[in-house]
Amino acid sequence: MKLVVGLGNPGRQYAATRHNVGFWWIDRLCALDRVALRMEARFHGEIGRLARGGRECWLLKPATYMNASGRAVQALAHFYKFAPEDVLVVHDELDLPPGAAKLKKGGGVAGHNGLKDIAAVLGQDFWRLRIGIGHPGDRALVTGYVLAPPRKEEAEQIEAAIARSLEVWPLLLEGHTERAMHRLHTKV
Repeated sequence: MKLVVGLGNPGRQYAATRHNVGFWWIDRLCALDRVALRMEARFHGEIGRLARGGRECWLLKPATYMNASGRAVQALAHFYKFAPEDVLVVHDELDLPPGAAKLKKGGGVAGHNGLKDIAAVLGQDFWRLRIGIGHPGDRALVTGYVLAPPRKEEAEQIEAAIARSLEVWPLLLEGHTERAMHRLHTKV
């Protein structure tokens, strides 16, 4: 991977919401690898550079709000000439229960407006790390659900999924995506 994008909304009012799971993942990775993010106006977000074992990867938290995430992704990917398959997008997933994490390449956007905006500029062929947040059970409740903090037990399950997916991060950085996917999807 050459670029990892965590999806979320900027601002304190959104920091603890389910929709910011991608931001949480980037924050945990930054803490593990001691990477500092800085606001970069030309890339419309907070960026940082991670270097490990001779490999380099850019990290991005768009400051464009979820529904315009593609603008930030396009600016950084275009500047460094990253192909879509070099990009991993970490996001909240309504179709997975809290505690689940799945990795896949390509596919639809399943109604996720952040993915939809990124797919509009990159195409569908980028990697996705889907962190489950569960579903409220009624489509009319989705907006309020994703913009609310998870319950305590859900938050613990989401944190466990983030921790488990970070265990396969070294494989992803080294380009061993199939091994990372197999390890992440294998139940212990």
